[in-house]
Amino acid sequence: MTTTAKTASKTTASHKTAPAKDAIALLKADHEAVSQLFAEYEKTRSASNKEALVAEICTALSVHAQIEEEIFYPAVKATLKDKLLVPEATVEHAGIKDLIAQLEGVKPDGEMYDARVKVLSEYVKHHVKEEQTEMFPKAKASSLDMVELGEQLEARKAELMAEHA
Repeated sequence: MTTTAKTASKTTASHKTAPAKDAIALLKADHEAVSQLFAEYEKTRSASNKEALVAEICTALSVHAQIEEEIFYPAVKATLKDKLLVPEATVEHAGIKDLIAQLEGVKPDGEMYDARVKVLSEYVKHHVKEEQTEMFPKAKASSLDMVELGEQLEARKAELMAEHA
């Protein structure tokens, strides 16, 4: 084997594990996944599909909110000495959690169910926009170790998803 082939083989072997996502990349991926679920909901007319999608949306949002509140927000608040972004995001989470509570375990029953899902979608879009345009850039520019924070978020998310399974 030539030296180049040996080097290429070593490089391939050392990159078998996926690189750790930084915290913001992980949170943005969650945002995108939930956005896709809401888009699927908009397209479906089947009550059983609606019910399954809402269950998935509620779990994803609940886990996402919990990892943000337990890990990401405290780190951001402490590092940025923030007195506005994190409290506002926490209040937005409360509104989202209230709508989740109104939807969990409920059968799709027509216009009020669809209205709750629509309002939940709008709340989430608003919240995501603020995080991605205001909080994330400030957090990224700070001294926070986004990879370490991402590892913490990923580990906690895995625990919570296992509990919801």
